[in-house]
Amino acid sequence: MIHHHPDDELLLAAAAGTLDTGASIVVTAHLESCAQCRLAVRRFEDVGGEMLEASEPMAVADDALAKALAAIDSPVPPRPAPSPRMTRPSLPAGLRWPHSLARCTVSSWRRLGPGMRYSRVTVPHDRDANVFLLRMDAGKAVARHTHVGRELTHVMHGSFHDGRSLFAAGDFDAADESVHHEPVLGVDSECICLASVSGRLVFDSAVARAISALAGI
Repeated sequence: MIHHHPDDELLLAAAAGTLDTGASIVVTAHLESCAQCRLAVRRFEDVGGEMLEASEPMAVADDALAKALAAIDSPVPPRPAPSPRMTRPSLPAGLRWPHSLARCTVSSWRRLGPGMRYSRVTVPHDRDANVFLLRMDAGKAVARHTHVGRELTHVMHGSFHDGRSLFAAGDFDAADESVHHEPVLGVDSECICLASVSGRLVFDSAVARAISALAGI
């Protein structure tokens, strides 16, 4: 059962299409596994549609229709040939990749430390999006840190507890400068998380800060 969800502000932004790229990828990954949040987004979309229908019409430029028709009639450029199927790093048996990563390049697992690996996610239309996967062995801990900006996390597999609550597969977490935590993984399984950082993580340990800088997370 999923216990932690994006707040209404994030779900409203998802419905309006105003999330930044990284946040959209992580929130959408959560929506894929959470019927409750999908329903909330649909309700926000319905309200937005009703507000649009009730709004006063606005005047448009005299040539707006002509430009729209010209755009419709313009030749469609040929689609590029489909690229070969992108290889992805291994996942535990039965775990599927979120559809929100379908157009992204996901690197192989790279070592961060003993029992700790990460994978860089490259978004073709937004190279500046800071999205990555973190994979850690059971019982490991992420070094204590806070945040400049916002870190959004979707738990794909396993679980962790950071002193605030237990986050298990399907759960969503949003952390900012008000959160100073040390996520500790459950002892029964490794944990894999999809995360987006707008800003940066600020680790207490100088060693962790250096490793984070090298990994770009």
